[in-house]
Amino acid sequence: MRCDYFERDVCRSCSWLPLSYDDQLDDKLAAARALLPEPREGWLAPVRSPRERFRNKAKVSVGGTVDAPLLGIPSLAGPVGAVTDLAACPLHVEPIEAALGTLRSFVTRATLVPYDVATRRGELKHLLVTANPRGELMVRFVLRSREAETRIRKHLPDLLAELPGLRVVSLNLLPEHAALTEGAQEIVLVGDTLTMPVDDLDLHLRPRSFFQTNTGVAAALYRRAAAWVGELAPHSLWDLYCGVGGFALSAARAVPGLDVLGVEISDEAIASARRSAADLGLDNARFEVGDATTVDGSGTRRGEVGRGEADTTGGAAGRTTSGAPAGDADSSGPDVAPTPDVVVVNPPRRGIGPDLAAWLERGRAEAVLYSSCNPTTLARDLAAMPSLRLERAQLLDMFPNTPHSEVLTLLRRRER
Repeated sequence: MRCDYFERDVCRSCSWLPLSYDDQLDDKLAAARALLPEPREGWLAPVRSPRERFRNKAKVSVGGTVDAPLLGIPSLAGPVGAVTDLAACPLHVEPIEAALGTLRSFVTRATLVPYDVATRRGELKHLLVTANPRGELMVRFVLRSREAETRIRKHLPDLLAELPGLRVVSLNLLPEHAALTEGAQEIVLVGDTLTMPVDDLDLHLRPRSFFQTNTGVAAALYRRAAAWVGELAPHSLWDLYCGVGGFALSAARAVPGLDVLGVEISDEAIASARRSAADLGLDNARFEVGDATTVDGSGTRRGEVGRGEADTTGGAAGRTTSGAPAGDADSSGPDVAPTPDVVVVNPPRRGIGPDLAAWLERGRAEAVLYSSCNPTTLARDLAAMPSLRLERAQLLDMFPNTPHSEVLTLLRRRER
């Protein structure tokens, strides 16, 4: 793979680009194996990814001027707030690259003044663009205020004509001068959800929902997890950090009659998961807003924590250290069975943390599927759960050309 931006030394995000792809996989697997105990059944072959045109989401900073906007990343060199244009980044799927060219013209037409970090003036901070395999798009304008809303609405019909696959358009308000990708308030102008086909599973994505940036590898991840759950043949499963429900819905379809509960701090993600479950006719899957960082003596879990997304893992303003059944995030949550047969955890890079690890360690769940984007914190969490033995593991290359990867593990309860 060749990348003009990398060769010109204006972007170093793909730090492993000089390595052959086989060497990348070998090094990632070696790093994971050095950190983790050897699985009793060994490692499955890694899941490969295309090195380019795999990324389903662009998160670009906007710089330059109204007449000559730049869509890219903060410059590695130059004045504070300068932006290097990366609109032709080869990681993005083709519909995103095409859309960025159209959006560049829209910025000029709608007079959207790029936000200047140095002077703290201007309106448009970021463009967030998501594409599904059908070429359909979600576009979110991250703005300092609502000052540009009228102009965006005025020119929106032209944008919809120029991008016929555009399904969702929203304004996200980020008034703070802070190193954040998006704010807490969303104003939806068109549509409300982008459908993300993952194999034969259609997942709904609302504007503030988290989803993995590599659709093909995410599909392989859900397939593998569902296959492992099918082998376990459990009666009940909790999917903690469930996002839009990928693991939970895959398991609910794989095991007829399985009682599935998904928990996530983001109400937008939960709304997405509930809609997907309804469309799929999966009455055995329910989803609740909640968190797993507080645990009471009976094992019932409640509370709330944010889900923060680094660029390699996803989630905008906060991927939760979330957890188990709860109702609304500000309530104590419904009464539930203390422990399911199987627990799925898919935490952010910081891992599940000591409270959730302690709860899983002393619980009665016979198996845990732990999907991790950080083998270092995965190793730490496994060490805190000695009653759960690592049975098998697989590396999935969610983030090619970087040191990062996803590792899916199956843990089984040792005999007490």
